[in-house]
Amino acid sequence: MEEQKPSEQPDYLKPKKNRTPVFIVITFLLLAAIVFFYYQNQQLEEERARQQQEISATYLKLDSVANELEVRIQAIKELGGEIDTLETLKAQLEADKKQLLVDAKYQRDRISRLNNRVDGYKELLLIKDEEIEQLKVLNEQLSEENTTLKVEKNQLNQTVQQLEKNKEELASKVAFASRLQIQGMQIIAINDRGKERVDSEYRNRHIDKLKIQFTVVENEIAPIEGKELLLRVIAPDGNVLFDVTRGSGSFTFENREMFYTAKQEILYDRNNQLVSFLYDKGSEYAIGQHKVEVYTDDYLMGSGSFMVK
Repeated sequence: MEEQKPSEQPDYLKPKKNRTPVFIVITFLLLAAIVFFYYQNQQLEEERARQQQEISATYLKLDSVANELEVRIQAIKELGGEIDTLETLKAQLEADKKQLLVDAKYQRDRISRLNNRVDGYKELLLIKDEEIEQLKVLNEQLSEENTTLKVEKNQLNQTVQQLEKNKEELASKVAFASRLQIQGMQIIAINDRGKERVDSEYRNRHIDKLKIQFTVVENEIAPIEGKELLLRVIAPDGNVLFDVTRGSGSFTFENREMFYTAKQEILYDRNNQLVSFLYDKGSEYAIGQHKVEVYTDDYLMGSGSFMVK
């Protein structure tokens, strides 16, 4: 006979295992992890806050030094001192400020060194304050000396100005006295047969050519030099007899353009000098009074007139 095995119990009738300790361990580990990460995050936040405070404090120090440095630069510049080195330092400060704000790695590595540098900058500012005081004293001394020199200079300038004025007045008088003058002007009519007639009135048939003759008067002050004499024959209507083909042209007199009828160059030697112009109009003259003027170096030497009937 086969031995009969005892029958197995169903699962739901089996006693359940106690898993509570496992859940407690897992929960504890989770809480520990949460606490650990929370604490770590708090540490990081505190570190970031501390670092940000250091950055802000360092930036403010750099900015304050930069402002103080600018004040010294302006003061030394106004006093005439050397500012190239300070300008270079200011540029470096501005570069440090900019990089401190944008470069996190730079922030960590440089904050301590920048704080040390700020101390050096402050010492430099104190040195520059002493230099500014020295420059002020020197400038005050120079100002006093300059005041004395200015008084002397003004007195000297007044003397020089008076001498210049006297010199100009003398030069003006000499220039006026050295002007050449003419005298004894004769306006001679030459007919077509070459016969000359000297009178103050002419008929057109008597005038084939005009010979205008005068003496340039002796002047011991005038320089010995070449002179260009300009002759103007002015018709009764006020127009100058003008013909480019016969040597006419223009010149400036008292800032305005004027025309001349003919010109002639002479070498003036300070002695009386007889000068003659021979003018061929090529046509009849207008009836009435004609005026004759002679210019040189933009001034009038003399004049005359003749009548055509």
